[in-house]
Order: sequence, then C-alpha cells, then structure tokens
Amino acid sequence: MKKQLRSGYTTGACAAAATLGAALLLRDGQPPQEVWLPMPAGDRVCFSLERCFIEEENAVASVIKDAGDDPDVTHGVEICARLSCRADAELEFVAGIGVGTITKPGLALAIGEPAINPVPRQMIETALRTVFAEGGFRVEIFIPEGRERAAKTMNERLGIVGGLSILGTTGIVRPISHKAWTDTLEVALDVALASGADNLVLSTGRSSESVARAVFAGLAEEAFVMMGDHIGYCLEACARKKVSRLTLAGQFAKLVKIACGHPQTHVRNSSLDLQQLVSWADEINLDPADISRLELAHTARDIFVAVGADSRLIDKVVAEAVRQCRKILPSVHLQLLLVDYQGQVARHFSDS
Repeated sequence: MKKQLRSGYTTGACAAAATLGAALLLRDGQPPQEVWLPMPAGDRVCFSLERCFIEEENAVASVIKDAGDDPDVTHGVEICARLSCRADAELEFVAGIGVGTITKPGLALAIGEPAINPVPRQMIETALRTVFAEGGFRVEIFIPEGRERAAKTMNERLGIVGGLSILGTTGIVRPISHKAWTDTLEVALDVALASGADNLVLSTGRSSESVARAVFAGLAEEAFVMMGDHIGYCLEACARKKVSRLTLAGQFAKLVKIACGHPQTHVRNSSLDLQQLVSWADEINLDPADISRLELAHTARDIFVAVGADSRLIDKVVAEAVRQCRKILPSVHLQLLLVDYQGQVARHFSDS
C-alpha cells in the first residue's frame, strides 16, 4: 500500500502562530503551551509552542516548523516572534536575525522591506487581532538558523539578503509538490525583468548555468534563472510575462526531452526518447553505421558521445527543440546553448 504523505505548514503559518503565542502571553501574563491559529481557508490549526517568555517589555514565542513529508530546507527550523506595543496604532513588521530583507525590484514587497510576504502579514495581523482588537504593535520575526539555511536557497540571487523568507499563501505545505519551485521561478523571472534584463538565460542545472555564465559574462546576475526540470512551466511563464529574448542552456539529455515535447525534463520515458532519436536519425538519412550505434545506446548521453557534437543528428534535435519552444513562444528571439559532459560549450545556436 502506498504511504499517505503528510502535509506540513509554511513559514508564514509558523510565524503567525508564534505571534499569536506572544500576544496571548502579553495579554494574560501566562505562557501558553499551544495556540489555535486561524488559517486563510477559514479553519483553525493547533500549533505547539517551543518557547514562550517575557524579555524585558517584549513577549517572545517560537514554533518549530514541520514541513510534513515535503523536502524543505526550512523543515525543523525555529521560527520566532518578538512582540511589543507601540504608542501609535500602527502595525510594524521587522526582519530580525535570520529573516531576509528585500534589495531588488520585482518582488511582492518594496525594496528595504522585511521578507515577510503579504499573506503571512495578513495571517500575523489576523492572529494578533484575535487577542488585541486595537492598538499598535511591533512584530519582529527572527530565525536563529535563518542565515545558514538561506545559503541553501535562491534567496540571495533573488535579492533577499540576510536570511530566509516568510512565505505561504494557504499556510499549508503540500507534500512532494512542485509549487515551491514554480513559485520561485515566477519570482526569479519577475526580478530579472524588473532589473532590466533583456536576455534571460534559463538553465536546466548548475553545470549548464556555470557554462552559460562564462559565455554571457556581461549579463547581470538577475538574468540567469535556474529552471531545473520545469521547462514547460518556465516557457509558459515567459510567454505570460512577454519575454522577448531567451537563451536555453542545458546538456544533451535535457535537450532531447525538450525536443520530444516533455513539459518536465526529469528522467522518465527514456526508452521512448531513445526510439525517437533513432527515428530522427533515420529521417535525416544518418549513416547506417551511426544508426546501429544509436540502437545499442542505453542513454541520450551515450548517443551524444557516439555521434559527436557536430553530427547532423544534433542539428535535428536542436531544430525539434526550437519547434517545441515556438509552440509556446512564437516570436521570442531564441538561443540554445548545448553544454557537453566536460563542462564546455558543445554548440551555440541562435535563430538570428
């Protein structure tokens, strides 16, 4: 029987739960052990508090983030809220240690703002107002391990410096979902365009991106977007955002999957992809000896090594990859950077 995967909670939900705990302590003078947090969908969820104490005139509470069965760099991190009263009626959000600050345009928040996204801010305010209907407060969210954890994310590239982001639109992390990655892609594209990048470079992996950075050394950091396996989603996002110039950088196996029309380039249907390569080889009248070698190959990489970067089969794969991209982006200026398995440029194609 297949295991039922367990959902978890976003950094935004944890920050709101910690704020609720601090608010209850500030009001009652007694530290609660758990809180019932209102969620955006209208239900309430119980969170256990890791810590809850008075610090001078501040109330501090924390929650250990449980990401469920979703692989998440923030799983197990302690998310803390430090709450204090203000003399006015304003609600002030502050990025404490381990929470990032916005430094680039194109994000959901203005430059200089703490990286606490709009929905988490709403959740924090809703939680706070269940305890204090009125009055001004200073809400500082901090994550002791945030700076170290953020080094494993794309935050700095996106212009979020100093730590993690407080994220989430529903409060719930769905296990083994691609949404976190595609949300990051959306943000990366927005940052690139807001920064004035006129040629976006989408890479399928770190090796291909490293080569692309050397080829396009004059481009700004924001122009390089790691799309991973999400080629279909990324191209559709580029179409929505009216991107006019685009470069795809990847190794041959990924290029084959793009050419075969897979919206995701994760390893799957490999045998069918190899059959398609043999079919294309036959279509372009490749040398029979080369076709025989293709029929014995186990991977796309084997085929690339067998025929070499200058083969007409490579030209055919590129043409098919361009054709697939044109279905989504019919008028974009498109380049393809084929990276070999030694980290060098194998071929550089441009439609200009």
